Amino acid sequence: MRTFVQNLPDPLPLDPMPLASTWLRQAWDEQVQPNPNAMVLATLGEDDRLSARVVLCKDIVLDPGYLLFYTNYDSRKGRELSAWPRAAAVFHWDPMQRQLRVEGEVTRSPAGESDDYFASRPWRSRVAACASRQSEPVASRQALVAQWQQQAVRLGAPDPLTMPDDDEEPDFHVARPAHWGGYRLWVDAVEFWVEGEHRLHDRARWERELEAQSGGFRAGPWRHARLQP
Repeated sequence: MRTFVQNLPDPLPLDPMPLASTWLRQAWDEQVQPNPNAMVLATLGEDDRLSARVVLCKDIVLDPGYLLFYTNYDSRKGRELSAWPRAAAVFHWDPMQRQLRVEGEVTRSPAGESDDYFASRPWRSRVAACASRQSEPVASRQALVAQWQQQAVRLGAPDPLTMPDDDEEPDFHVARPAHWGGYRLWVDAVEFWVEGEHRLHDRARWERELEAQSGGFRAGPWRHARLQP
């Protein structure tokens, strides 16, 4: 495995998003851990209680500057984002001795973008997304699997349990369900952390203002500061 640079640039760049994208790409290219694009996503519920879970970041879009992830809109995180459309996320890459934190406003992705990504998923995953009432109680694991199989029958798909994994993708269409799709986390704060010797870590934070506009936000200029560890 390659050796990664252990210090942040000096002077710091005016725009942090290219560096964030580079870190994610390096983690992915080097496969430093299973699911190098995993990030912990924290949201706030209507009851003012925080919750966090791991989701997969599918892209960092440099301009205008947002992170992309997909999930069930009716899940707990989806309900919380409807009530309070703001989130924080953190990536931690132990082998790279790096951590990346982001904060920002959240909007749903355009339907066409969600359709395209949904169509690219393996067929069993598409059926599962249609079948699962994410975050809702279920009587047993067996009941959940049966729900998955029943959904496959309704969609005209093969039995997901009995069809061999090495067979070709079956010829049938699964439309993206309305309760499933993408989110854009529009970044207004980014913090980089690099592990340093003797716990003298390297940290820097960028912030900017977001102005709401149709379909997203218009971003102001970044301001930044190096932080003590």
